[in-house]
Amino acid sequence: MIIHNFDPVLIDFGFIQIRWYSLAYIFGILLGWWYGKSIIKSQVKDNQQKKYIESFDDLIGYIIIGIILGGRLGYILFYNPIFYFENLLEIVKIWKGGMSFHGGLIGVILSIFVFSKNKNLNFRIYFDTIACVAPIGIFFGRTANFINGELYGKPTQMMWGTVFPQVDNIPRHPSQIYEAFLEGILLFILLNIYLRKKNLGHGSVSLLFLILYGIFRLISEQFRQPDEHLGYIYGFLSMGSLLSCIMILLGSFFLLKFIRNEKN
Repeated sequence: MIIHNFDPVLIDFGFIQIRWYSLAYIFGILLGWWYGKSIIKSQVKDNQQKKYIESFDDLIGYIIIGIILGGRLGYILFYNPIFYFENLLEIVKIWKGGMSFHGGLIGVILSIFVFSKNKNLNFRIYFDTIACVAPIGIFFGRTANFINGELYGKPTQMMWGTVFPQVDNIPRHPSQIYEAFLEGILLFILLNIYLRKKNLGHGSVSLLFLILYGIFRLISEQFRQPDEHLGYIYGFLSMGSLLSCIMILLGSFFLLKFIRNEKN
């Protein structure tokens, strides 16, 4: 059994705090930006390569905005709309928590699409690039969730069961670590192997991301304690599971359509 005693604040200067969660976002974005450029080099071999790489620097700003706005609005709409509609000022208090991965994903998709159209670039190339680097940020984010003691799992008798004292004294699944492995490490490996060996055109990697992330999230959700104010939406499906099912269906539909178009 493990006792969770991590402090979510790394350094406290009194007037400002440096939190692990903030560092997770920063390192995830910086590493994703660095690795993303190498992916673009492998995808674009013609004289457009330089343009895509240089534009990628500007795209990062759009993506950051997409993550923050999409993640926050997604959490509000998917997880707690009544509370926020009754307490509008709470919407801007991001430091108190409340970000949705699925909302952030929608924000990133829209930001890449708008940016690419404005720059007259192929948005599918950037979709695949971000799909391959996103697991880096997810890994850091889920690890930070564990340090914060949030998004904890269901009770368990497993030897690695973790007690989160701020919740109760019951050993629980460290579901954040499960997600860090599945949605971070394993997803990163599979997508990047596929990227190097794929025979399909641009866009297939990002569709595979939707499918695989959805599957891995469904698995990890079975060990995760559902949101107290929501519980299960239907049967064993939490809100995260339901949104992930939609990801799998949409990803599968468009990937099959994509494959048929490539073969014709």
